Amino acid sequence: MSETNNQQPAEKHEFSAEVGRLLDLVVHALYSDREIFLRELVANAADATDKRRFEALTDSALALPENASIRINPDKSQKELTISDDGVGMTHDELAQNLGTIARSGTRAFGEKLNSAKPEDRPNLIGQFGVGFYAAFMVADRVEVTSRKAGSDQAWTWSSDGKGAFTLSPASRSTPGTDIVLHMKDDADEFLDSWRLRSIIRKWADHISWPITLRETKEDGTTEDQAANEGTALWSKPKSEITPEQYAEFYRHISHAFDEPYATLHWRAEGVTEFTALLFLPSARPFDFMEQSRESRIHLHVRRMFITDEAELVPNWMRFVQGVVDTEDLPLNVSREMLQATPVLARIRKAVTKRVLTEIRNRAKEADGGFNTFWENFGAVIKEGLWEDAEHRTEIAGFARFHSTQGDDLVTLDDYIARMKDGQDAIYYLTGDNLDALKSSAQLEGFRARGLEVLLLSDPVDGFWPERLSSYQEKPLRSVAHSHGDLEKFESTDADTTEAADVEKLVPALKDALGEQVKDVRSTVRLTGSAVVITSDGGPDLSMQRLMRRSGQAMPAMPPILEINPKHPLIKALAERVAKGESITAYASVLLDLARVQEGEPLPDPTGFGRSLATLLAGPAVG
Repeated sequence: MSETNNQQPAEKHEFSAEVGRLLDLVVHALYSDREIFLRELVANAADATDKRRFEALTDSALALPENASIRINPDKSQKELTISDDGVGMTHDELAQNLGTIARSGTRAFGEKLNSAKPEDRPNLIGQFGVGFYAAFMVADRVEVTSRKAGSDQAWTWSSDGKGAFTLSPASRSTPGTDIVLHMKDDADEFLDSWRLRSIIRKWADHISWPITLRETKEDGTTEDQAANEGTALWSKPKSEITPEQYAEFYRHISHAFDEPYATLHWRAEGVTEFTALLFLPSARPFDFMEQSRESRIHLHVRRMFITDEAELVPNWMRFVQGVVDTEDLPLNVSREMLQATPVLARIRKAVTKRVLTEIRNRAKEADGGFNTFWENFGAVIKEGLWEDAEHRTEIAGFARFHSTQGDDLVTLDDYIARMKDGQDAIYYLTGDNLDALKSSAQLEGFRARGLEVLLLSDPVDGFWPERLSSYQEKPLRSVAHSHGDLEKFESTDADTTEAADVEKLVPALKDALGEQVKDVRSTVRLTGSAVVITSDGGPDLSMQRLMRRSGQAMPAMPPILEINPKHPLIKALAERVAKGESITAYASVLLDLARVQEGEPLPDPTGFGRSLATLLAGPAVG
């Protein structure tokens, strides 16, 4: 245990503003589910103990004691509950940072999730948002955390009543680890009863592999520490002995999520390499999923002992997969360097990836539409595999889903090919930043008029993977931006009988007026309602250029091609002006800027565009 060293005055610090708001949310919104405070504190203690054991693999000075455990000690006479561990501990600065600020998430996102979640799901939110420690203030008027970092001789005590500030004081602790002392509220006496604490531990933490002991008071007044958890790894049990509720709770524990798993994969591999895996496909996307690191966080265990969550047991595009892989074919003291080089782990990675891929492919065949929801949540990540995973690219393409001009339903590439028109030899697609903007893009007008379906790709990775996939079922993938000539092979189903203007003189006049701002000006059949459109001819299309600029990559200015619709009234009027010898210089720049706006391109001179447009609306242009 620990005691505070009072030789130095306590340092007083203010909570960050987010912590203050978060404490209010946790304490009041989750008040009816107060037992989860113990689940969170025990889980934190287990994580700290896992971390110390792993760090000791490369630094023997950090070795855990043989009897390392998590100890829970209720003291009714003092109205205190103490949770102690032998974990890695925290320094002065780590206590201030970890318990005084929120780095992972903001209270706004937490509050939004809290308001929209079902009452039974709310307790799991604090784990998902990485703020479980603050649940202690649901049952405690004051919380004291005394911690000594493994490898250090100095301990510190963090103390707060949860009302805006905390103090840090030098302390004494004989061994590394952490003691959390909760000074319980008057209405929280139930959490000082051993039977109540034991039932909570059995419910929420029975699978934790570290021994959890509970101090119980006998009738004669003496105390005894008794085992409070079974400590049996869930994945090591036969599937027949595990209920769906146990699977779901373990999933929530390991992923800090609050949804039901979309799929549960539990199997034992035998042969050259033996391992047990318990993996989950989530049904809901975490709020900050796209901001997280790209590495997989599946837990690697060796003989039930946690080793690391950085073994990258599946490719990056499967990083949404949660769970545990446990093997006896690696030594307990395996180092990070060994993990990178050992063929054992390479075989495990290959087998796990294949099993997950098979599960996703099988789920994609289901007719209930559940896979489409899964795809909406994680398809943007899975499509990264189309770009970077040459081994599995074709398999991914087989179950991938896309929006298209055919309707609101997601389609597969096989669906698309089955609907291709006679004479159509390519799969057409259009990339952009926003699905709604893509649906109304001028680029699609000619394709719609000819009944040609176009895939609408609005995720960032969509600008890259079509080039790598190249084709599917021997049908090349072709951007509509590069398919100007394809439209001439198909007759328009549009009943428009409008006569086209003679633009023979207008085209060179526009080229003259625009100069180096455009690569070319040409008449097009791709437009039916719009006057103009800009496109590229070879090289990255306009959406790819925008994406590369936003990602900070150097992208030299590439003048676009301006295409004009000879049937549009505006183009006809301009053609007549040119035929009369009138200047169209003022119109030319406005036409180009209109085309830029349609494509979501930034205007080089928005103010100049506004002035030119106002002048043209006020009266005839002056050449």
